[in-house]
This record gives sequence, C-alpha cells and structure tokens, in this order.
Amino acid sequence: MALYSCRLLTFAFLGWLLVKLATAEFGEHSCFFAGALEPTQGGVEILIFFYADTRHTNTFFSSDIKKPGTGAGTRPTILSAEAVYCKALRPNFECFLGYDAAPMKVLGLETSCDETGVAVFDPDRGLLAQALHSQIDLHKVYGGVVPEIASRDHIRRLLPLIRKVLRDAGMERPDAVAYTAGPGLVGALMVGSGLANGLGLAWSCPVIPIHHMEGHLLAPMLEEDAPVYPFLALLVSGGHTLLVAVKGLGLYDVLGSTLDDAVGEAFDKTAKLLGLDYPGGPALAVLAENGDPQAYAFPRPMLKRPGLDFSFSGLKTAVMLQVKKSAEEGNTDRVRADIAASFQCAAIDTLVTRSIQAAKQTNLDRIVVAGGVGANLHLREQLAERFDGRVYYPRPEFCTDNGAMIAIAGALRLSDGSEPATIHATARWPLETLIPPGSANPA
Repeated sequence: MALYSCRLLTFAFLGWLLVKLATAEFGEHSCFFAGALEPTQGGVEILIFFYADTRHTNTFFSSDIKKPGTGAGTRPTILSAEAVYCKALRPNFECFLGYDAAPMKVLGLETSCDETGVAVFDPDRGLLAQALHSQIDLHKVYGGVVPEIASRDHIRRLLPLIRKVLRDAGMERPDAVAYTAGPGLVGALMVGSGLANGLGLAWSCPVIPIHHMEGHLLAPMLEEDAPVYPFLALLVSGGHTLLVAVKGLGLYDVLGSTLDDAVGEAFDKTAKLLGLDYPGGPALAVLAENGDPQAYAFPRPMLKRPGLDFSFSGLKTAVMLQVKKSAEEGNTDRVRADIAASFQCAAIDTLVTRSIQAAKQTNLDRIVVAGGVGANLHLREQLAERFDGRVYYPRPEFCTDNGAMIAIAGALRLSDGSEPATIHATARWPLETLIPPGSANPA
C-alpha cells in the first residue's frame, strides 16, 4: 500500500486497525487511506509503509518480517522502520508481494567546473555507461579555468553526451535524473541543473540535486570492493581539502579542512611557478619522479598545532622563495625536479599525517580517499606504508570530476527526488549540512 507524500507517520493498532497520523502532511489523503481499508473487512495480511514519493524506488521502510496471518480478523503484518537499501531486502518483498520491483536507473550529470560528465547507474547491475569531456584545451591558454567559457562548453557538450550514454546503456530514458547542485561555479552548475529539470519535465521523472563532494565521497562505492560505514574520508581536490568522519549516508562530521589553499590548488600554483603547463598538478607529479624529495626541507604547516585543519599557503610561499633563489643563481632548470619532488613530499606528508591523526582520534580503521589528488601515486604509497588499516580509492578515472559519482549518489538519494521545478545552483554548500536521504530536501 503506497501513501503519497507521507514522510513522518506514527501508527498505533488497537483491536482492528487504528491509524494515528502524527503529522499534517498526510492531510486530505487520510480519507483515501480509510476508504482503501474499508472494503478489506479486516482481511489485510501485510501492510507496508514506505516513502511513496520516491516513486516506488529502492528505498523501503522495513523491520522484522514475519509470516503473515490468514483470514479476516487477523492482525496485519506491519513492515516499518528505518530506511535501508532495497537490494538486500528485495527478496523478502518479492516473496510477500509476488512481483519483482524493477530498480531505478539514474542518469547523473556533473557540470561543477571544467569537466562535463554523464553516466547511468543501475542499483542491481552497477554502472551501465559513462562519458566524460574535459575542457583542458580550452582553459590551458589562460592558465586556469574561465567560468564563462566553462559554462558555454557545458551547454555544447551535455546533450550529445547524454544521447551517447543512453545509447551505450541500451535505453531510451532513465527513471530519474541526478545533477550536481553545488558547490562549484554557479554558471556551470546552472547549466546542469537547468537541463536536468528540463529532462525531468520531458520524461516525467524526478530530479535529484547532489552535493559535489558527497559524489566524490561515494565514488569508491562504484568499485567491487566497496567500503562499509563507518569510515574516515580524505577528500582532496583542486577546490577542497577535507577530513570527514562518515557514519552513514548523510551523516558527516567534518573534522578538518584547509584554512587557505586546497591541496590541489597548491599543486597547480607550484607547477605554474616551475613553468609547467596547465593543469599543473599531474605534470608536477611526473616531474617529481625524477627529483630528490629530500633536496629541500619545505615546511609541513599546521602539523604541530592542535586540531585537524590544513594549510598550504606557507608551503607554497617557501617553494616560491626557493624558485626565486634558484633563478638568481641561474640553476632553475637543473633543480626543478628536486623542487617538485620536495614540494610533493611535504604536501603528501601533511595529508597522510593528518589522516592518521584523525583515524586514531575517531578509532576508525578504514580511510576513503577521493578527489583529483587521490590519483597521486605518492599519496597512495605513503598511506599504504604508514596506515595500519584499509584504504579505499575509486579507480583513477573516477578520482576527477565525473558523472558516475553523481549517478550513484542519486541512486542512493532517490528519496530526495522532487518534481522538476526549481534550479538548484549553490556556489558554497558545506558538506556537514547534508542529512540522510528522505529527511528533507537538500540545498
């Protein structure tokens, strides 16, 4: 029995069935509910309450499932409790209801910065198809991302990529559309949000606004060996450096963040000081392979201070002064690799040390590393060598911005789906403001 628009309900059963509505949200539908029960004359054997505004998706409310009684006057079996992922419970529901509830296929759109990502995720079959377009060539001449250029290129690329991904997935349309609603470049976010809502209207399907960093946090869930809650998340990218204690989906406690530059931004700016092309982070990592990481004793800011915050501006300044000194001595080309290796060693040491400190403080033995810097090989080597627990990463192609992480986040947040009516585009959106699916609408 599906009840539309019911969110918080309390049920009391006295004798036959007495339902007390705990909130006014049910409103006029109470008459419909009473009318639906009356013809049964007490013959209801199973009563299932779940968030029907998820459009019969994979989020159910289930508790102890017992064999139902038979005949009129038998007290119905009530299935209700906290939300769980239906993949594990579907056999129970199929047994009771006699049909196989098809999973929802979610189209994910990522347009927060300079990559256009599109993917389709199926909760049962996993990632069906994905495509990514990078704007590196457009922005390289400017040495960084130009927001207006990024937005216009998203407009050009999104629809062709959507057609390709749907064709590759062997489907005409998805059951829901998830899109990045923030944080990011507002213009770029509005492109993805506007198109997602337009497609939702055309396809009569729900749309789901997704937090960009939650997408990164959930990217390792795309892998066969996925982490289980709780775990510590190290989110490292060009715009963010966060340590997050993750108790469950939407249950995030931000333990530390950067006070100035993000680590990815520090990589890019240091690469520019060394004369490397945009994007500088990957180029710096390649150059560092040929250098001596102990050549220069660059600082590890904040490590001796209490708390778990980061700072990379002092490290960047130290590199700038060394580059200037080397230029005055006329040996910049000879020491570039050493400077790159020493910078990378200091930055990675800072990340790893803080992560281990956070793991000890929270008694967590699992770390998830996600974001563009998560693809750095030195970071992976150091965590493997120094951390005693398990470390999980998405595959390299899902470390950077991509549609797959938004699609799986959408599949896990189906109960946050809504009618396509409002464009959500939020430049700043703290991760800790998120709540579990179904509790309230995000953004």
